[in-house]
Amino acid sequence: MKFTEKISGMLNDLLEKNYDTEKNYRYAGENAQDPQLKSFFNERAQERYDFGHELKSEIRTFGESPEKGSSIGGDIQRSWMNLKTTFSANKNEALLEEVVKGEKAAVDEYNEVLQHTDLPPSTQNVLMKQRNAITAALNKVKSLEQRA
Repeated sequence: MKFTEKISGMLNDLLEKNYDTEKNYRYAGENAQDPQLKSFFNERAQERYDFGHELKSEIRTFGESPEKGSSIGGDIQRSWMNLKTTFSANKNEALLEEVVKGEKAAVDEYNEVLQHTDLPPSTQNVLMKQRNAITAALNKVKSLEQRA
C-alpha cells in the first residue's frame, strides 16, 4: 500500500467517525430538554461538520478521495441513543452519557492516528487541533453530566 493511501485511509476512518458524531450531536440537540444543552449539542455538531471539511481537504492533498457517509456503527449508536432516551427518566442525562462514550472513543482514535510518526506536519497539526477540541468538549460534557 502506498504511503498516501495509508494516510488517506486513516483520515477517511476519522472522517467517517466525524460524520457519525455530527449526526449523534444533531440527534442529541433535537432531543435535549435543556436549552443550554441543546445549544451545546448543536455547536458541537457544527464543529464536527467543520472537522469533516478539514479532513476532506487533507485527504485530497494526498490525491485520494474522501468517504461520503456515516457508518453502520454510527446508525446503531443513534438507535441506541433513541431507545435509551425513550425509556430514561432523565433524557438529558442519558444523552450526556452516550456523548461521553462517543467522545472518549474519538479521542482514542485520534491518538492512535497521531502515533504514526510519518504524518506530514500539516496533517499532524489538523489532527492535534481537532483532538484537543474534542478533549475540551469531552471535559465540558463531563461537567454537564455531573450537573444533570
